[in-house]
Amino acid sequence: MCGICGFVSRKGRTGAQLKKMNDTLYHRGPDDGGEEIFAWQDGYELGLGQRRLAIQDLSALGHQPMHSADGKVSVVFNGEIYNFQSLRRELAGYPFRSSCDTEVILAAYCRWGISCVEHFRGMFAIALADHEQQKLYLIRDRIGKKPLYYGIGEDELLFGSEIKPILACDDFPRQIRREVLPRYLYQGYINAPETIFTDVYKLEPGAILTWEAGRISLQKYWDIRRAYAAGRQNPVTDYEQAREELKGKLKTAVAERMIADVPLGSFLSGGYDSSLVTAMAQENAAGPVKTFSIGFFEKRYDEAGYARRVAEALGCDHTELYIGEPEMFGLVDSIPQYYDEPFADSSQIPSMLVAMLARENVTVALSGDGGDEFFCGYQLYQKVAQAQRLDSAGELLYRFCNLPGIAGLSLLDRLPFRIRVIAKNRGRETKTQFGTNDYILCAQKMAAHREGNLPCHYETESAYPAKNWQIRRMLLDMDTYLPGDILCKVDRATMKYALEARCPILDQDVMEYSFRLPHSFKYHKGDKKHILKEIAYEYLPKELLDRPKTGFAVPLDKWLRGPLKSRLLDYSERTFLKRQDLFDADFVPALIQGYLATGDAGPFTGGNFSRLVWSFFVFQQWYAHYLCG
Repeated sequence: MCGICGFVSRKGRTGAQLKKMNDTLYHRGPDDGGEEIFAWQDGYELGLGQRRLAIQDLSALGHQPMHSADGKVSVVFNGEIYNFQSLRRELAGYPFRSSCDTEVILAAYCRWGISCVEHFRGMFAIALADHEQQKLYLIRDRIGKKPLYYGIGEDELLFGSEIKPILACDDFPRQIRREVLPRYLYQGYINAPETIFTDVYKLEPGAILTWEAGRISLQKYWDIRRAYAAGRQNPVTDYEQAREELKGKLKTAVAERMIADVPLGSFLSGGYDSSLVTAMAQENAAGPVKTFSIGFFEKRYDEAGYARRVAEALGCDHTELYIGEPEMFGLVDSIPQYYDEPFADSSQIPSMLVAMLARENVTVALSGDGGDEFFCGYQLYQKVAQAQRLDSAGELLYRFCNLPGIAGLSLLDRLPFRIRVIAKNRGRETKTQFGTNDYILCAQKMAAHREGNLPCHYETESAYPAKNWQIRRMLLDMDTYLPGDILCKVDRATMKYALEARCPILDQDVMEYSFRLPHSFKYHKGDKKHILKEIAYEYLPKELLDRPKTGFAVPLDKWLRGPLKSRLLDYSERTFLKRQDLFDADFVPALIQGYLATGDAGPFTGGNFSRLVWSFFVFQQWYAHYLCG
């Protein structure tokens, strides 16, 4: 729910400026809004703003900023504390005035100080001000379900649920962080703590930022690596025990996420994760759960029939919307407005459409996000296992075939593509991120490769204490792709329509329990997500669920070489690129011309480069919206 923003500043920012910041978040919280400014020591002023999407305690008692009973602590908060009822009982001595979870945050801080965050289970971005100690805390949930940005300026700290509130301060510089461009082009998103702007950062998942007397410090109260290491110290080795305990934790997580004073439903794709979450929700509901699916007129992408049959088997109240290219294409121009940074995961478009559909009937929707990363569901993980088995042979091939050959090509370059990829996968820090090097070289050349650019891959794999490459890649995805891409996509797509998405599989107890399970419970004889599937089969017939997953598909190549072609040519025009001074003004036009003609990218051939070109297109679309308007 909601959006938050504010500042602590010595620049004399006014109530009108704070309201302007807060108004940029109206779409996140159309039910109520509040802004307050407080005088602090040494000329600092604290501003707190919040837009409210009312979920718990719909009365005026849930208004924010909210203050402790003694007035010494104030908070603005975006998200949900799912265990707020049990915390409220534990904090019974506090003089509660409302029945919402926001006040539980204040009571918990008054009892435990900033260590109160250890007691919260949920999704949250919190700005908590201790007026007596003159401290401001910014806090983000463990896995990064809710976003929180901060900007550092001279004599001030600005913050917001999106970058928009920071940019609403006209005197804050909008300087592009050039070093992220190659990685963005390759990955399609920008991972925390970086953003597209210099001096603007994402607070990392599981982190607390403390501002005191003009100084900023950061600490992590939870992270994937520590949680994984702790789980491995206390393994669950009995499969039947694991299945029952995991099922119990999932059922509790679903039940807690069904607590709301507004209508609630569930996204349903017909896959394992959303079907299991929906089944548990239906088991917990007094009547039929409202479910929502998107269907595609193009049959090879359409999964709506599977979702419909799952809904019928569970007795849900199902709604589906069939969409074609015109409906998806109509949302292209809204991407920069709701995704403050360049963000090129094209499944954002159908995600927005299913959120729009759900919002017509409910204010809260359950989703199955997190199942693939925590329980080994992606097809990529199968390839990672194969790559590890072949790594020793690949090293021998690399040693003996990486020799000069005819016409400048080594013997290695003449091997079949798949063998070449395994042989060239020699980077110790990037073993699970193998693929064609042409995409990386292309991204680097597009961004006018400079000293100091971030590498396209995440060169961090040795930080994960796992010899098994599948586990290592899963941990990496939990740290990067899940919060940086998937959860960002879902947050913006749902908040565009003031819809709250809740993810039971990303419950703290479920995540930490998954680390206690042997990997063979998740990946069993080539069967991905094995233990989740076994639980799902207790609710639904196997034949309803066992099928290849398609996912949301957007015809990027058709669009880029069709209705978006003229805009793409304008964005890659040499004179414009030279004036923009971000991309290589010689290489990029040639790349785009080659792509439009053949699907290749300039000198790089043998593959469709639409994903890379789409990243470029989305960046330029974003640039036009935020820096040329």
